[in-house]
Amino acid sequence: MSRMPLKRNFSGRHPEAGCDEAGRGCLAGPVFAAAVILPDKPSPYLEIHLDDSKVLSTSKRNKLRHIIEKEAVAFAVSMVEPAKIDRVNILNASIEAMHQALEQLQMVPEFIMVDGNRFRKFGNIPHQCIVQGDKKHLSIAAASVLAKTWRDEYMNNLHDEFPIYNWNKNKGYPTAAHLNTLRTHGPCRHHRMSFKPVGQLAFHFIN
Repeated sequence: MSRMPLKRNFSGRHPEAGCDEAGRGCLAGPVFAAAVILPDKPSPYLEIHLDDSKVLSTSKRNKLRHIIEKEAVAFAVSMVEPAKIDRVNILNASIEAMHQALEQLQMVPEFIMVDGNRFRKFGNIPHQCIVQGDKKHLSIAAASVLAKTWRDEYMNNLHDEFPIYNWNKNKGYPTAAHLNTLRTHGPCRHHRMSFKPVGQLAFHFIN
């Protein structure tokens, strides 16, 4: 069954930015966020193929990343490291990463759409939280693709430094293989110690 086409605009204002994050549920690595302003009339390829990054193949995401970065009126990607996540919690870190991405945009949006149901006001710009927004709006879907592909690339590079955790495959998520490696070898400096499975294992290795 074909999906419903994603909407170009929510507020009727221009420019309108979409925001999304990637890596919120991971045990290791930063949380990434992207902000994207698409043109009023995106290319037919984006309108046909752009979707929530989680339902796209790796090759499709990577192809879309290059098209989004080429066609976007403005885009930015930011991250918050595990140490900061441990200090402020993952929700606040995710919002901070989105704020950082918005600050880095080459233009100031007149409206902000955010995937999910939690956000803090960014300056005086009105915003709307949209649950499953990456399945409904093109600019949020574009932000989800950029956040996901940039984070995956980052975790692939971390894998070269710490190959034992297989971050090139699990990207830091709590897969069975990742948890088994944590039980055997313990966490490293890229793990989020405030996350329960990591903290419990860290305590075991320290004691």
